[in-house]
Amino acid sequence: MSDILSLENCILCPRKCGVNRVAGIKGYCGQGGTLTAAMAYLHMWEEPCISGTNGSGTVFFSGCNMRCVFCQNSEIASGDISKEISTDRLSQIFLELQDKKASNINLVTPTHFVPLIIPALEKAKSEGLIIPIVYNTSAYENVETIKALDGLIDIYLPDCKYYSDELAIRYSKAPSYFKVSMAAISEMLRQVGEPLFTEGIGASAYNDLMENSEDDYFGPLMKSGVIVRHLMLPGQLRDSMNVVRELLSTFSDKVYLSIMNQFTPHGDLTEFPELLTGVNEDDYDKLIDYCIDLGIENGFFQGSGTDSESFIPAFDFEGI
Repeated sequence: MSDILSLENCILCPRKCGVNRVAGIKGYCGQGGTLTAAMAYLHMWEEPCISGTNGSGTVFFSGCNMRCVFCQNSEIASGDISKEISTDRLSQIFLELQDKKASNINLVTPTHFVPLIIPALEKAKSEGLIIPIVYNTSAYENVETIKALDGLIDIYLPDCKYYSDELAIRYSKAPSYFKVSMAAISEMLRQVGEPLFTEGIGASAYNDLMENSEDDYFGPLMKSGVIVRHLMLPGQLRDSMNVVRELLSTFSDKVYLSIMNQFTPHGDLTEFPELLTGVNEDDYDKLIDYCIDLGIENGFFQGSGTDSESFIPAFDFEGI
């Protein structure tokens, strides 16, 4: 096993804690040397080409290397909700989700468990796992860790949270976040290439179908590619504009951008009163207009009503 995948001196993410997780010492992610998760089920609230009509086979891992102050999944990010599972059990979970007709296997916050997820994926694939694998991440990643996944991941679903280092440090204690995330996204794109959908269609044909469909969703799922998510924060229109400008100038139409307005004030934000208001609808409309002015080709936007805690799963160990 390469040094990057060692849990005895953990440097999986940019925190590079260097702790011996095998010995039970926990790093910034809050997790030791065994797999922990909170839920595995068919999730309907991802982008349409990820959830499809059956739902994305989503595994929510416990712990996180970001710990954003506004995290909607803070109970599992902190590790307060977690159940220990073996690598073999994780492999079985993947196959069980496929048996339930999941559109894909969706690994949520997987970074700190990559050395344990890899053998689970390899075992499941050897036993008949054929649906796409989605790597759903904050993008605060070491490029070398992402390289270790080459050939195992079909779809990368990274965030690009901040352009400003000041915001990244204030809300996530993640210095150099934008630089780190862009390098990680570049490696993800190198691995999986431009978007490809079922029925052998590319992004242009998919966009035409979406535009002309009268249904909420009509069928084609993403088979491979990168979708970069950006969650707009209250009062941060300028930072969001900077994020989408840099993403579009760097990656053009080789990736999809998912511009999200679903920020929900969550947890104790008394030290961050600027986040308590939620996202201004006019600001979100201005951000969409800005994307259009920049010539966005491949993108997802959200309607109203997404800033609701009803979209937050009940982490009750279902499917674990």
